Amino acid sequence: MTFQDLNLNTPLRNALDDLGFTHPTPIQEQSFNVVSSGKDVVGIAQTGTGKTFAYMLPILKNLAYSRQENPRVLVLVPTRELVVQVVEEIEKLSKYINNRVLGVYGGTNINTQKQAVAQGIDILVATPGRLYDLAMSRVLQLKSIQKLVIDEVDVMLDLGFRHQLMNIFDILPERRQNIMFSATMTEDVDALITDFFINPTKISIAVSGTPLDNIKQAHYDVPNFYSKVNLLEHLLSGRDIFNKVLIFVAYKRMADRLFEQLEERFYGESCVIHSNKTQNYRLRSIEQFVSGEQRIMIATDVMARGLDIDDISHVINFDTPIYPENYMHRIGRTGRAEKEGVALVFSTEKEQEAIERIEALMQMQIPMLELPESVEISKELIEEERPQIKERHNPLKQHDDSAGEAFHEKKDKNKKTNQGGSYRRTMAKKYKKPKTRGDKKANRRKRRR
Repeated sequence: MTFQDLNLNTPLRNALDDLGFTHPTPIQEQSFNVVSSGKDVVGIAQTGTGKTFAYMLPILKNLAYSRQENPRVLVLVPTRELVVQVVEEIEKLSKYINNRVLGVYGGTNINTQKQAVAQGIDILVATPGRLYDLAMSRVLQLKSIQKLVIDEVDVMLDLGFRHQLMNIFDILPERRQNIMFSATMTEDVDALITDFFINPTKISIAVSGTPLDNIKQAHYDVPNFYSKVNLLEHLLSGRDIFNKVLIFVAYKRMADRLFEQLEERFYGESCVIHSNKTQNYRLRSIEQFVSGEQRIMIATDVMARGLDIDDISHVINFDTPIYPENYMHRIGRTGRAEKEGVALVFSTEKEQEAIERIEALMQMQIPMLELPESVEISKELIEEERPQIKERHNPLKQHDDSAGEAFHEKKDKNKKTNQGGSYRRTMAKKYKKPKTRGDKKANRRKRRR
């Protein structure tokens, strides 16, 4: 099937021709008629299979021209980078269509976004937090929303956006079409569908564990961080082969640490993105990586599904991901648009269980490669790799947990008992200070005698 076989209008066909796209992907082909029908839709497909076009083509085809200021289509995505990416994709398809598209996300001036909203929108792409802030400010009215798209919903729930999604559902019109796309089906995703979708049509293209056929995978056993760095530097020295490399690490601190190591050997050739970096820094890094100005990008798992970059030659899993689904999303960054890609994974002895879970999910073994002879095996360990020494018999440290004498004295002193009326009588007798008028008269009689 080609795009000409779909029931597209002329402006969309011309836009696709300009982009050079002729054949729809399986998710695009199967989603078009279902989304066009107006029914609720749940699409499960791997990252990199064209989910954005899958829901935007039928939406744009049926989106009539309107002068109203309030948005009619709302697209929710988990990250700022994905907002920028989706807006760019919609603008490509809208080249010959007169519509207004706006992307809003946190980390930027909200007043500027309020002004943009006030000028009128047809399609709004947003992160949940910033969307709710704009809605609560009354600048953004959601009463005209006809279609709600939740893209990468599994990531959104993993990042803790469920509460914000519930708040957004409360202020949206009840009569609307719900469209949801995800790379994996989890219990949280299924619960969300049950609560808010009305008899949705489910489209499943590929199991999340099915590897893309055009991605060549390989596995290295490496003992520690610095040995991984040595192997990575050896591989990256082949600039002609490793010309556009995306490296995934486990967490932000590791990303910064690896960036510092690579800067010593490949100065000015690498960049790093994670949630602690400013929005401008992240966007600039992505632009430089896309343009080829920098050939190495280091990222965390949170960014795994927020990137849509063509011609990535290699994805390197510097740290083996704990969840096997994350491995699938990582390697899905390469081998896109029917091009061949390479995915490598480095694993220590502690990460072998994670490798086994990945292979069980894919139902295949990742080929093992021997370390090149020129790669030095380092004995130096980083803080996380060093064994924790437990001092059981240190004479300089007291391990006697029994309380001292002062503790017992203080405990007895502060011990309270219910002395009731006898306490008052004792005090009156000791200090000759009556507590009642009767006692006062009695004391006068005693003094007279």
